[in-house]
Amino acid sequence: MFPRKQQTRLTPEQALQKIRHYCAYQERAHQETKEKLYGMGLSKKDVETLLAQLIEEDYLNESRFATQFAGGHFRLKKWGRQKIVYELKQKRVSDYNIKAALKEIPEEDYRQTLRKLAETRWKALRGEQYLVRQSKTTTYLLAKGYESALVQKAVAACRAAGKE
Repeated sequence: MFPRKQQTRLTPEQALQKIRHYCAYQERAHQETKEKLYGMGLSKKDVETLLAQLIEEDYLNESRFATQFAGGHFRLKKWGRQKIVYELKQKRVSDYNIKAALKEIPEEDYRQTLRKLAETRWKALRGEQYLVRQSKTTTYLLAKGYESALVQKAVAACRAAGKE
């Protein structure tokens, strides 16, 4: 029906300017930057050269990306460690950088956030039967990426406190 828009292939110099802006705007994973460069119609050799140059110029830094990703998703989306690890692995971040990023999340803040989420969810399910309430709160916290043992403790604390 509609003619397909012909994708213009960029020269490596043009692509470098665009990708510098792309990386300067927000921290990026190596993988998503690589995919973006391939999307610009560059050859494998050009992509590898540009990636090396971006790393050298400090536009790309995997450890900085992992730390900002983990901290941001914990603070803003209230994600647990398991979900953060999963998402970072999807972005092909190294295990070393994932571990380092998780160490940046203070343990006390982590537990306090989990407690608050559990209490809020427990209160929201006030009209539900006890077992349904417990199950839904547990499922919600596990889906957020919190560890099973910590979730059980948080739900037990809500139950014991009789949070209504």
